[in-house]
Amino acid sequence: MSFEPVEIVSDLPHAPLAPNSRAKSAALAKSPDFRSPDFRSSEYRSLEVESQGAYRRVFKRLIDVTLVLLSAPLVLMLVLPLMVWIWRDGHSPIYWSDRVGRRGRIFRMMKLRTMVPDADARLEAHLAAHPEDAAEWAETQKLKCDPRITGFGRFLRKSSLDELPQLWNVLKGDMSLVGPRPMMPNQRKLYPGRAYYALRPGITGSWQVSDRNESTFVARADYDLDYSHNVTLKTDIGLIWRTLSVVLRGTGY
Repeated sequence: MSFEPVEIVSDLPHAPLAPNSRAKSAALAKSPDFRSPDFRSSEYRSLEVESQGAYRRVFKRLIDVTLVLLSAPLVLMLVLPLMVWIWRDGHSPIYWSDRVGRRGRIFRMMKLRTMVPDADARLEAHLAAHPEDAAEWAETQKLKCDPRITGFGRFLRKSSLDELPQLWNVLKGDMSLVGPRPMMPNQRKLYPGRAYYALRPGITGSWQVSDRNESTFVARADYDLDYSHNVTLKTDIGLIWRTLSVVLRGTGY
């Protein structure tokens, strides 16, 4: 079975950052927040237990599982035809990608494949030939005009249908319906905060419904910290409702 290659960071050509990003990166490099978190430290434990009400400790997970099970028949009816369509190129319609979970545990995240099979090689060649895109990648870890994405994959991303298989990760307990944007292992050195590690990453969340297409990668830490202080049923319902609006606008890429 063939899987879609995982996006890479460390092996890609180093691209110059925009002036404001250079200043941010320099400040982050000097900041103690830039190191990997020590999960045994009192600082981390205090962050993890902060606002540990009944919803965060029990009911959030219970609601995740209940909603996934209730939606499973409809999700399967949507996902199976999409898988058949993607499979037309002879490669697996599903790919598994390593992501960083709660307390830094690595898990395999499931998605519908939206990229060409030789995605890593194509991205590396593209960034080497287009310095302006290399600068965009260095700052945001995304490309507005990504040469790896197939035509049908672009539709899946705009509609966010490619993320439906992540409901399996929610059911397993790797993820939550609402939480920080899942981070790749080699992006940990770019992430300047600790709040991410105290939460299960989510299919949607504060950053996902924000001005994400104009936001830098390091700005995710601010969204994660804010959400960590406000993990409530009201917050999650609000974020899910805003997600519906984002999906209908088709802002993903």
